[in-house]
Amino acid sequence: MEQTLSFEFENEFVQNTERVKSVDLHPTQPWILLGLYSGTVSIWNYQTKSEEKSLKVSESPVRSAKFIARENWIVAATDDKYIRVYNYDKMEKIVEFEEHKDYIRSLAVHPLLPYVVSASDDQVIKLWNWKEDWSCVENFEGHSHYVMQVAFNPQDPSTFASASLDGTLKIWSLDSSVPKFTLEGHNKGVNCVDYFISNGKQYLLSGSDDYTAKVWDYQSRNCVQTLEGHENNVSAICAHPELPIILTASEDSTVKIWDAVTYRLQTTLNFGLERVWTIGYKQGSSKLAFGCDKGFVIVKISEGRIQ
Repeated sequence: MEQTLSFEFENEFVQNTERVKSVDLHPTQPWILLGLYSGTVSIWNYQTKSEEKSLKVSESPVRSAKFIARENWIVAATDDKYIRVYNYDKMEKIVEFEEHKDYIRSLAVHPLLPYVVSASDDQVIKLWNWKEDWSCVENFEGHSHYVMQVAFNPQDPSTFASASLDGTLKIWSLDSSVPKFTLEGHNKGVNCVDYFISNGKQYLLSGSDDYTAKVWDYQSRNCVQTLEGHENNVSAICAHPELPIILTASEDSTVKIWDAVTYRLQTTLNFGLERVWTIGYKQGSSKLAFGCDKGFVIVKISEGRIQ
């Protein structure tokens, strides 16, 4: 009889905070970085369950905040159109700059090169080089509505994907201002995008205001599966880096766990923290982080086999 995987989900740490729009887990320290709607960035230690650092960076919401661990920095983007960089040891500001013309929705840090990509409601994606005084070295144009998220391709980080409320995903190369190709299929705006690998093949994941998530074959550019079941907008999506599961988060206050091979729904989580906005994970770890209206939660996944 074929064995199937089962997963246990344990809430290790649940903390009430202001509305959390962004979470990021540090690659080596037991830290979660929060970007809060109140305009604050905060670093919590999820082992000691205590807030270690907090800084009010703006009167406007922080929609994306990321660690740049190799520089001991955090980078935060806010609705006042500024990107700000801080040394996280002393929480001292290194630089701030404003080039977008509207809210900044998403930041992605290149895994190797000194690059950050930002996505904005001004429909433009910008590439920043911190070794060149954070100069903007490329503008990527082609979306016709707000750009909600950007994500680098882990197999080929010279390329990245974007999700937009124009209903499309676009794939870009760092050396060209025009998209390589576009994926269409959602009935409404697309909020989130991530890459994932299954059986050696690369796929894209997307989540939409049409209440569905989609799995796309990266090579053929076709939608191979639609994940249905959420009762409101799908706000965040990712494939777990270690386990064969896909996670979707929604404004319906739930997180759904899907089998990354069969695409069957495995379980639904509800943390009682209202709308779920963001998912964080880290390589080599079974921990996941979720940011919600009423706070954040760290979840540990354990794997068991059932006949």
